[in-house]
Amino acid sequence: MSDYIPGFGNHVSTEAVPGALPIGRNSPQKPAFGLYAEQLSGTAFTVPRHENRRSWLYRLHPTAEHPPYRRYDGAARFAPANDAAPLAPNRLRWDPLPAPDAPTDLVDGLVTMLANRDPAELEGVALHVYAANRDMTDRVFMDADGELLFLPQAGRLRLDTELGRVEVAPGQVALVPRGVRFRATLPDGEASGYVAENHGALFRLPDLGPIGANGLANPRDFETPVARYEDEDRPTEVVQKFLGTLWTTTLDHSPLDVVAWHGNLAPWRYDLARFMTINTVSFDHPDPSIFTVLTSPSDVPGRANADFVIFPPRWMVAEDTFRPPWFHRNVMSEAMGLITGAYDAKAEGFRPGGVSLHNMMAGHGPDLASWRGASEAELRPHRIEGTMAFMLESCWPYRPTAHALAHAQLDYDAVWKDFPKAQVPPRG
Repeated sequence: MSDYIPGFGNHVSTEAVPGALPIGRNSPQKPAFGLYAEQLSGTAFTVPRHENRRSWLYRLHPTAEHPPYRRYDGAARFAPANDAAPLAPNRLRWDPLPAPDAPTDLVDGLVTMLANRDPAELEGVALHVYAANRDMTDRVFMDADGELLFLPQAGRLRLDTELGRVEVAPGQVALVPRGVRFRATLPDGEASGYVAENHGALFRLPDLGPIGANGLANPRDFETPVARYEDEDRPTEVVQKFLGTLWTTTLDHSPLDVVAWHGNLAPWRYDLARFMTINTVSFDHPDPSIFTVLTSPSDVPGRANADFVIFPPRWMVAEDTFRPPWFHRNVMSEAMGLITGAYDAKAEGFRPGGVSLHNMMAGHGPDLASWRGASEAELRPHRIEGTMAFMLESCWPYRPTAHALAHAQLDYDAVWKDFPKAQVPPRG
């Protein structure tokens, strides 16, 4: 039997022990084996049915059974307090996070780079990077502020969650819903990458409009894990993120003890190579929205709280066209990362594992070397290979953390220096 069930947002029924899942009801008076029935809600109870996300879990211990939380101070560069200082409109870029010197697990290896909105507002998104070289041992993590989208850049992650195991490698992404506890281990001994934290409406597949019924990310390619549980009576630390701050408590058992579950709120993984890229076959460069994998809508139709967009290997065939992304200013704010290869609009300085930020209305586009190369290139059909970049676009401006500002590249603006002035004939 496969360890995954295909489909995005499907209503799943799965049990690790036959007979653990009740049939025809959610909360029987006496669940099988003395299990505890618990509903995990990702949306308000009364949202429209087509948007409602929730799952019923049947577990060895009730989640309500835990001591008080206390402040956790281990991850000093993760989940910082909001900064009320004036936000400069500067474009910014960062090198990859260095590997840790000491043994560091995923929780302590997370560094917050960019964030917008207060998590209490149930809007906004944050971008974190991580570098770890040790498994999480006898501890789990839970984010009460938002769902977590993992984008490994180097090294695999094994995410043991309450609802099953998800293994994710560079070139794949995995999502852990808000409130789901998980442990991260490193099959390759070390790992680095990105985490997008979505505080707003849950990520969903974008509407396709005139594209039709097929294309972009197809629902069948998302994989949800089957039920898998731990029956371990040993002290386990729970680190929880709540309203931007980390808290900790200790249980006398592993909370990854869900024997069976059913519903449509669950972790999943997706292979970015299965994204059906759509591009021009005539002229001009389509808007980057054509590369949207997932979207978190805002209250304004068409204006996303967060769009997760990728720039994968693809054919470039546009005639009489400047093919890389053009110069532009945008009402949306763009945070970018690079998983592998090079990004076609930045010839130098943007390395795998790095981050760039172009907040709303910041002028940006190709650097000088990329502009020259694309302006003079022979326009044959050309395939971009060996690359995967992503963008986390948001209608809210991003605020870099103090740590991020202290480690930004000092010369990023120089990539747009020395562009030649256009030679326009004098007016007659």
